[in-house]
Amino acid sequence: MAEKNTELADFLRRARNQVDASRSGLPADGRVRRVPGLRREEVAFLAGVSTDYYARLEQGRRIVPSPAVVDAIGRALALDAAGRAHLADLIGLGTVTPQQRSRPVQRLRPGLYQLLEALDDVPVLVLGRRSDVLAQNRMARALFTDFERFPAPKRNYARWMFLDEGSRDLFVDWEEQARVTVESLRLEAGNDPADRATAELIAELRESAPEFGRWWDEHRVNQRTYGTKRLRHPVVGDLSVEYETLSLPGDSDTTLYVYSTEPGSPSARALNLLASWSLTGDTAAPTTP
Repeated sequence: MAEKNTELADFLRRARNQVDASRSGLPADGRVRRVPGLRREEVAFLAGVSTDYYARLEQGRRIVPSPAVVDAIGRALALDAAGRAHLADLIGLGTVTPQQRSRPVQRLRPGLYQLLEALDDVPVLVLGRRSDVLAQNRMARALFTDFERFPAPKRNYARWMFLDEGSRDLFVDWEEQARVTVESLRLEAGNDPADRATAELIAELRESAPEFGRWWDEHRVNQRTYGTKRLRHPVVGDLSVEYETLSLPGDSDTTLYVYSTEPGSPSARALNLLASWSLTGDTAAPTTP
């Protein structure tokens, strides 16, 4: 018997339980709901498939629906774009469990380092697969931490978020930021479940950070392309920075995170002060996680 797709089964169950039945478009049937979310037969009805077929999917059976059926299930479960992409990744794993493999180490083009230098007055982080920190400019070192002081295999944003006390002190809304990190990593892990380094990172974080394991098991996925980070910086105090993500057309595994502040705001003045400080001082060495 083929091995069950437990990741898919878990994701479908949790997604089904989170649907607001009153907004699903189902006709009223007069039955009292004793559990949250939708019943299996209701998901099947909304997706236009048989209850038995959907039940086998939710049991993790190794079957591969057509793209149209996957899209219909995504709509029935009210999944957002990231959730639908994750669902498609999980369903498209095939009938054989993939063997773990190592992917080539990511390298940045010289032109990207030149770009970081040109953007030296705003913080920029360059993240690769599984949130590995590939590069950062002076302002990013001053705003967050100097990732280059970590051993090369430990330069990872998710690892820093959960295993370095400095991140917990830095982010005013650490729990929200940490949850986003988990959800983004969840999405990437579903996209490439055979990557050995990703599996090793997840195992380390599950073992070392109780919050990570708890949130990982919620099986939520998200892909933030912009947002706000609220910081309590040890040098310049409280400030909020907005971030935008820039993906490289020729390298989909590499993303630039560019941070800015509202002109004339207290946060902008704090960032300017940090820029002056970073030119004359040295960023404090981070605690090695």
